[in-house]
Amino acid sequence: EQLVQSGGGLVQAGGSLRLSCVASGFSLGRYAVVWFRQAPGKLREQISCINVHGRTFYADSVQGRFTISRDNAKDAVYLQMNNLKAEDTSHYYCARYGSVPGGNNECQFLMEGRWLGETGQGTLVTVST
Repeated sequence: EQLVQSGGGLVQAGGSLRLSCVASGFSLGRYAVVWFRQAPGKLREQISCINVHGRTFYADSVQGRFTISRDNAKDAVYLQMNNLKAEDTSHYYCARYGSVPGGNNECQFLMEGRWLGETGQGTLVTVST
């Protein structure tokens, strides 16, 4: 079981990127999924989560600029990032809920940095000014 990420790269400030997170070996649709980022020397920041019902959650730092979505038929979760800023430069990761799925508070836990399960390999996003 693994999560494979794609997307990311170098973009100018104000530009857009889309990150993808695709599951292999399990059905991602059964789990809430969180995107988090971590830059060198900085704390991990959970930025967005989507639960199994499609309800979405965002950190204040990305609210209104980033959009999380999922395609259960493709076992995929996406993060559309618009109006990127220099401070968005970081390594980005996706992770599924790490406990038994089916509860109502999975995104609450994930956005607090708890119960992170299988995690993607990470992808670097660099925003130039």
